[in-house]
Parts: sequence; C-alpha cells; structure tokens
Amino acid sequence: MKQLKYSEKAVLVGDDAADALIHYARVISDHGGADTVTLRVINPNGNTVEATFLLTASTVMMVESTSSDLEPPLNSEAVQDLRRRIDVIVRPAQLEPESSWAEDSLKDSDIM
Repeated sequence: MKQLKYSEKAVLVGDDAADALIHYARVISDHGGADTVTLRVINPNGNTVEATFLLTASTVMMVESTSSDLEPPLNSEAVQDLRRRIDVIVRPAQLEPESSWAEDSLKDSDIM
C-alpha cells in the first residue's frame, strides 16, 4: 500500500496502481500531453472511493510507502489500462509504408 499525495490531499492506493500512475504522469509530462485517470482509493476518512486525477506537465504528485495494514482497493483493470496507455505513447505502432498504385496494379495483372 502506498500513499499518494495530489493537490493537497493524500489517499491510499495499492503499490501497482500508485507506481503505474506516477509512471504515466511522467510519460504524459515528457510528451507534453494531458489525460485523466480514475482509480479506486482509500480516502482520509477510510472509505473506498473512486478518485479521478488530472495529469499534465504541471501535475504535482508524490507517492510514498506506508505501513498500513489495510487491504488495497482493486485496480487491476485500471493498472492494465495505464500500462497500455504508456505503451501507446512510448512505443507507438509502426505504420507500414503504403505501396504505390503502380505496384498494386502490377501484382494484380495477368502480364506475368
């Protein structure tokens, strides 16, 4: 379990979700983008709630370990989505070069 500090508020979240969120925030910042991410967190009142984080180049966020014995909220789908978003930005899909119309017509012709 880790404590995530964002916009003068601290919440608890599982290690994998906290690590994925801070990594995605860095990637977003490095590429000049912005995005929102919703995670299930434990708020200061001890309730499990959904929290939405706005990530930009100016986002101030800190993640630190805790000694909490609470069970972390489930965020496995959100963590997978964050990893996918990171991959899309860091490893963009390679486009195949388009063949010219002349090459296509030669392939389809009966001349050969």
